[in-house]
Amino acid sequence: MELLKERIRRDGTVKGNDVLKVDSFLNHQMDIALFEEIGREFLRRFADCGVNKILTIEASGIGIACVTAQSFHCPVVFAKKSQTRNIDGGVYVTRVESFTHGKVYDVIVSKKFLGPEDNVLIIDDFLANGAALEGLIDLVNQAGARLAGAGIVIEKAFQPGGERLRSKGVRVESLARVASMSEKDGVRFVD
Repeated sequence: MELLKERIRRDGTVKGNDVLKVDSFLNHQMDIALFEEIGREFLRRFADCGVNKILTIEASGIGIACVTAQSFHCPVVFAKKSQTRNIDGGVYVTRVESFTHGKVYDVIVSKKFLGPEDNVLIIDDFLANGAALEGLIDLVNQAGARLAGAGIVIEKAFQPGGERLRSKGVRVESLARVASMSEKDGVRFVD
C-alpha cells in the first residue's frame, strides 16, 4: 500500500535497527483518514472470506480494528491484557509476550463475544516476532471459530513472525513489509 509506505517514510522514525516509531499517525495520534484507507484495503484483500468478527489486542490495534470493522460491517472484539471485574462469565485465556513492552501478559476474551459461529479476521498494527498474533490465533481456536486470516499494517519482515506463521498455513496480509531499517538509512520495504 503505497500511501502507507510514503507516510512511514515521511513521518516514521527509526530507533536503532528494530524500533519503528509511527506514533504521530498510527498508534498514539491516529490519522483516521489513513485508517479508512487501511480498512478499505483489508476489505479488498479479505472480501471473499465471510468475515463476521474482527479480533485485535489492546491497545494499539483497537483504532485500526474499529475503522476496519466499519468496512466489514461487523463488530470488533479486543483481547484484554488483564481481567477486570466487569467481565462476567467464562473467558478464553492465552499468554502473549510483548516485543514492545518486554513483558508477558495473560490476555482474555469473554466467551460471550467469540464462538464457533464466528469467522474471524485478526487486525494488528505491527507484526515482528509473532507472539501477539499467535496468542490471538490461540483464542480463535479455543472458541472453535474459523480464522479468515490476519491483516497487519506494518510487518517487520526481517524478524521471524510473519514467515513462521505463513509456514503454518496462516494467511497473513501485511500492508507494508519492512525489509530493513536503520537510523542512518531509514526504512527499506520488501515490495
